Amino acid sequence: MIKFTKMHGLGNDYVYIDAINQKIENKSELAKYISDRHFGVGSDGLILICKSKIADFKMQMFNSDGSEAEMCGNGIRCVGKFVYDKGLTKKTKLKIETLSGIKLLDLIVENDEVIKVKVDMGEPILEHKKIPVICEDNIKNNLNLKVLDKNFSFTCVSMGNPHAVTFINDEVKNFDVQKYGKIIENLDAFPQRTNVEFINIVDKNNVSMRVWERGAGETLACGTGACASVVASVINEYTSRKVFVHLLGGILEIEWSDENNHVYMTGPAVTVFEGVLAI
Repeated sequence: MIKFTKMHGLGNDYVYIDAINQKIENKSELAKYISDRHFGVGSDGLILICKSKIADFKMQMFNSDGSEAEMCGNGIRCVGKFVYDKGLTKKTKLKIETLSGIKLLDLIVENDEVIKVKVDMGEPILEHKKIPVICEDNIKNNLNLKVLDKNFSFTCVSMGNPHAVTFINDEVKNFDVQKYGKIIENLDAFPQRTNVEFINIVDKNNVSMRVWERGAGETLACGTGACASVVASVINEYTSRKVFVHLLGGILEIEWSDENNHVYMTGPAVTVFEGVLAI
């Protein structure tokens, strides 16, 4: 039997398991089983909280298709809430080890419960070989691809995981993310597949975004995607460096600092329910 907690950040939901005090095997298969919205708990994936030799905790993340991912912005906020609310730590400043490096978390606590988390997401990666993406060196809308009946221009960014950001003129609520997202994710231009962000610029401080997540499909929110989208918006001179990103699940505050080049993400973390897997 395995104890778990269902949590979400703006509707980007994961099942969280304490892998410090529980032994977890067959992680990839467990992620697929637990994520199934009909036969499992139902989630965008599985996140394990593990011991770390170089940070306070280690976050191991699996998408709903069982593939392991480098990082999840909404997910890591919930990791901060999990370890604090569960009494695994009483620190409000945490270092979390991920496959994309150590991330720094500031926990915002009210009545001894974490309600919001600010994450230092580090510097964006803009070198095409490191993202990775097969395209020209110039990153402003530099990847032009025809997908089905539409021509897309992408600005590609990595926040520890790859993102292809495209700007659309229509409201994102009217865009067929399902139709195009799955194809774009798997194009040859993306050697490790990619997350895809569809962005509409509202004004200098607000953008609307829908996201097709690699290995999960469309989700209600994506923290790393919101960060990548703001970076792309600044590069293309569409917005300021501090932007409210409006997602299907809510709003994230993103700032790309011009002092240290780091991207900061602030948003909520919510516990939905807890349970036990009888496996």
